[in-house]
Amino acid sequence: MFITIENVYKTYKTGASEVHALNGVSLQIEKGEHVAIMGKSGSGKSTLLHVLAGLTRFDSGSITIDGNSVGAMSDAALTRFRREKIGLIFQAFNLIPTLTAEENILLPLIAGGKKDIDKDRLEMLLTRLEIADRRSHRPDALSGGEQQRVAVARALMSPTDILLADEPTGNLDSANSMKLCQILKELCKDQGRTLLVVTHENEVAAFADRVITLKDGKIEQSVNN
Repeated sequence: MFITIENVYKTYKTGASEVHALNGVSLQIEKGEHVAIMGKSGSGKSTLLHVLAGLTRFDSGSITIDGNSVGAMSDAALTRFRREKIGLIFQAFNLIPTLTAEENILLPLIAGGKKDIDKDRLEMLLTRLEIADRRSHRPDALSGGEQQRVAVARALMSPTDILLADEPTGNLDSANSMKLCQILKELCKDQGRTLLVVTHENEVAAFADRVITLKDGKIEQSVNN
């Protein structure tokens, strides 16, 4: 199995209280599978994505991705692993304000030392995501939806095996949300990428092969579309 999550727990301490964000989650995901993760606010959706990416350390259990134990890696190893294996679409975009849209898209590749940029791929993504005419604009000159599409292009520009998306349509209207979902599905399927999307929208989840519902940090149900 490409991704195996076994009995993973994650607890956050807030003052004197504890929040059990993940409470014994076990899940297997095949290579190339498109999975939607749903649940109410506080159910553990984003935490699950963060521990998968190694952005947050889990307390116990195990996560294995393509034979690599996420929990056993050092911080430096995790950084390299993310760069090579995982594309991330953040809910808050995380664009660099002093860089143009195109520079933001290429930043992970350049930071990773890649010198030969696939310009055809860049042009394809700019065109498909309808931001070609915004490539030289900085984030403060872009709408929320345009910033979101720049963040999506950045994640898709790197040739990673996995794409993790946290509410990727949160700043788009319904028509553009559906368009973006179709683009994500097509591009990930074409490249054999595994796609995990955190969403609260049924219309977005409908594009997935399988829908996982979390409740109180546990998997409540898993349904194939």
